[in-house]
Amino acid sequence: MKMFTGIVEDVGTVTALSPLRAGTAITVATNLPMETIAEGDSVAVSGVCLTVARKGAGTIEADVSKETLSKTTLGGMRSGSKVNLERSLTLSGRLGGHIVYGHVDGTGVIREIRPLGEARVFHIQADPSIMKFMVYKGAITVDGVSLTISASRRDGFELAIIPITLERTTLGVARAGERVNLETDIVGKYVLKILEGGRSGVTLDFLKDHGYS
Repeated sequence: MKMFTGIVEDVGTVTALSPLRAGTAITVATNLPMETIAEGDSVAVSGVCLTVARKGAGTIEADVSKETLSKTTLGGMRSGSKVNLERSLTLSGRLGGHIVYGHVDGTGVIREIRPLGEARVFHIQADPSIMKFMVYKGAITVDGVSLTISASRRDGFELAIIPITLERTTLGVARAGERVNLETDIVGKYVLKILEGGRSGVTLDFLKDHGYS
């Protein structure tokens, strides 16, 4: 299974979208070193794990299924759209963010962006099916970027995003009202699975009492 870290390596540009019988072929121009990318490799495109079907001079192309287009922001991409890119993790690589699979759980909507010194606070609204995995100070992947949850609210969650992340990812040009891809922390998914299966002495009330919500 391919894994990522949520540390964006490059911001690419969508240069072409070509219809397929079962989806769309998306071409992205990138400054990633092409000699390190082969056809069949996995690349996270704004948090979505895609397989490189073809490569050119400074471009990669992937075939995206209708299912993926309908459940991620890739369905709304246009020529000129910016996307966060990350090659899959190698055994010799460093895990700078957290374990990310590129399997998007759903999308959220940026409701507000407000300044906090040099940083910006994002308020993102998400579905309850996603919010149940949110933990204060826990990890979340937003458009392929590994981030830390700074607050959990009834109608979503907040992120305090530092300048270097704003500069090196598409979040720096994001606007209120835009949709973003969300992937929750795999650890939280396993914890909830155990609790729902009744195989642990730890309960949801116990976690809430100890600061998890």
